Amino acid sequence: MIPENKFYLPLLAALLLLVSPTIRSQEAPPITIKGKVIEQGSGIPIAFATVMVADSETKQPITGGTTGDDGAFNIETTADNFYVEIGFLGFQSKTFGQPATRTTVMDLGEIFLAEDAEQLQEVVVEGEISRTEFKLDKRVFNVGKDLSSTGASALEVLNNVPSVNVNIEGQVSLRGSQGVQMLINGKPSIIASEEGNALGTITADMIERVEVITNPSAKYEAEGTSGIINIVLKKEERKGLNGSISVNTGTPAGHSVGVSLNRRTEKFNLFSQIGVGVRDIPTEVENRNLNLIDNTTITSIGDEYRNENYYNLVLGTDYHINDMNVLTLSGNFALEMEDQPSTTNFAEYDATNSLVSQWERTEVTDARNPKFQYELQYKKNFDEENDEHTLLFSGLGNFFGKDQSSEFSNATVSGENRDLNQQTRTDFKESVFTFKLDYTNPLTDEVTIETGAQYVLNDVSNDYELNNLVNGAYVNDPDLTNIFDYQQNVLGVYGTGSYEGEKWGVKGGLRLEHTDLSTFLATTGQANDQDFINLFPSAHTSYKFSNKISLQAGYSKRIYRPRMWDLNPFFNPRNNFFIRQGNPDLQPEFTDSYEITSIYILGKASLNFGVYHRYTSDVIERVSTFEDNVTTVRPENIGTNNSTGIEFNAKYSPLNWLTLNGDFNYSSFSRDGVFNEQEFDFSGDQWTSKLMTKVKLPADFDLEMTGNYQSSYRTVQSKVADILFMDMGVRKNIMKGKAVLNLSVRDLFASRINESLLTQTNNNQITNEVFNRRLRGRFIALGFSYGFGKGEAMQYSGQRRRF
Repeated sequence: MIPENKFYLPLLAALLLLVSPTIRSQEAPPITIKGKVIEQGSGIPIAFATVMVADSETKQPITGGTTGDDGAFNIETTADNFYVEIGFLGFQSKTFGQPATRTTVMDLGEIFLAEDAEQLQEVVVEGEISRTEFKLDKRVFNVGKDLSSTGASALEVLNNVPSVNVNIEGQVSLRGSQGVQMLINGKPSIIASEEGNALGTITADMIERVEVITNPSAKYEAEGTSGIINIVLKKEERKGLNGSISVNTGTPAGHSVGVSLNRRTEKFNLFSQIGVGVRDIPTEVENRNLNLIDNTTITSIGDEYRNENYYNLVLGTDYHINDMNVLTLSGNFALEMEDQPSTTNFAEYDATNSLVSQWERTEVTDARNPKFQYELQYKKNFDEENDEHTLLFSGLGNFFGKDQSSEFSNATVSGENRDLNQQTRTDFKESVFTFKLDYTNPLTDEVTIETGAQYVLNDVSNDYELNNLVNGAYVNDPDLTNIFDYQQNVLGVYGTGSYEGEKWGVKGGLRLEHTDLSTFLATTGQANDQDFINLFPSAHTSYKFSNKISLQAGYSKRIYRPRMWDLNPFFNPRNNFFIRQGNPDLQPEFTDSYEITSIYILGKASLNFGVYHRYTSDVIERVSTFEDNVTTVRPENIGTNNSTGIEFNAKYSPLNWLTLNGDFNYSSFSRDGVFNEQEFDFSGDQWTSKLMTKVKLPADFDLEMTGNYQSSYRTVQSKVADILFMDMGVRKNIMKGKAVLNLSVRDLFASRINESLLTQTNNNQITNEVFNRRLRGRFIALGFSYGFGKGEAMQYSGQRRRF
């Protein structure tokens, strides 16, 4: 059984933080007691360990506190006859007597705690569960052994974080939006890049915590509105050769093999990963274009395929120059070989719904997509006892290319002749370089300043050509052939200051960003240059009412800069009656974001409730025009949007074998705008919900089921239908946890159907309606992972397709 004094120790320490000022002795000069609590064997700092100062005679507590994230503590007392007891649930406590000679500082140094086997048997569920807490301007999800010992990947850990979801392609979303910036240890990284699914190679046991920032401070670049997810890895050094191997198969085809190797020495950490695989992603597509002027209709039904062979190689090293300086160099090469065999059946009907023409359109597309990434990072610590005082420089280079050729062929089946043959060629190149310098200085235990700069250079070129078969020879179409160049350089500098006390904290900051953007259409000579400077303020505050209730409020200003495909007016003519284009004159949109959130810990349940408001100007919306039975959609800046919403997240473990996770998000919005003398004023609402159930079954099986619902909602011209779908997974640990078998089924009932109805008007008269339906269907995957050396079983699911 757990000793009684240890059971009440955390509660007593928390209460004493409130009452200790009134019971301190005022007669003796204060003594500062400090030290750092570390787990014996692994050397990992123990956060939230309890430190109690008690009277030597009465054994009654005098004051106390808990350790920080780095395991350090600093406590003052004026008592003249005391001892110090340090403990943490599941570990053996240590006691230190008062020094023989009274001094102003009692430095206990590094205090190593060993696991207590007897305690661990009693508290395995209570002490090892993953939990969420607030840290001034972010929400922190601490990864416990309920996740870290299961062989789960980082993607599965993210799926357990409130407000976060990961879809079938490894895309991470926050509050339903996929515009999320992913960081590793607070910086951009090859592992967290959008272009790959390398997050699937990080195992839960490597993750210390996940930080969710829904309203980022001025420290972070102002791009995007969805927020930031920062994965903080453990500092544990596993010396020797470690590694893992993973084999996956599935239907539709999803086969891959991944091998990870890691070699650690006193000075070097060498890591590598190699993976190969194939993946098929079929999609059923249906479109109906109804012309309400002459009542003619054009329908299309078909199957689109994205088949890939991919190869991935990662090499890197950490060089520990000394205890205060670390240098990291890493690189990633990946190659995708794409094949897109698609077939679509078209039909045209007249006003009496009689068939006019029927034809089949086939597409044969081949693409070769090379990717290169490389990263250089230097980190300097200024204080051995405080690893928060740091200087961090990182340089990240990223290249993506696409060499693609397509052939389209129309073959008339009946009625009016629709024969047509087209060829397209795409030569796409993108280079992105990110240079970042951050300096953090905790001036005191409560006050911290941050400053830094970031420079992002983006250079894109898209050479696109379309040819039509005329009289037996392919002839270039000059109206649909061009070279589009896009360059965007963003320089940002920032400064923040924060105060974080025991209960209350505040943080303010200001960021300045200079954007230099230019686009050029080589064939037409059309150029568009934009140069602007913007200020992005931020302010955050939090208050801890108790260990169970906390409140946080924040404000930040954000920007969304149009991407290359928002600006490029050229397109893939997969469907000649529904065309998507870019807009070279598109302007960025700005958002003022306000948020108040709270967290409640109620026994075995944790609850999060938040209210937010966003005001966005120059909103980017997809606007369609209709001419000659062809619908053309392109982005435009249309007015403003006010959105107010509430968010509720809950996690509840009523039984040792059952865990429930629930998310609910509701927002109402009001749109005001005018485009081409047409008003786009309207209001609406939408909501999403998710319920995840995890069940521990006999024979070391784990079952997970997740239900998702997304309500219908309006856009400027469309209504998007609601979606209800379910995912399921079963995992079994074998070979004492060194190996994992995993079966997952995405969209269990094949009900994840995306439907929308686009309505176009002219002079308040509806001119046409376009119905669109897309279904990807059920995905089933079976995986086996095995860790050797000190490695852990992991998942390798390959690289996520870029386009």
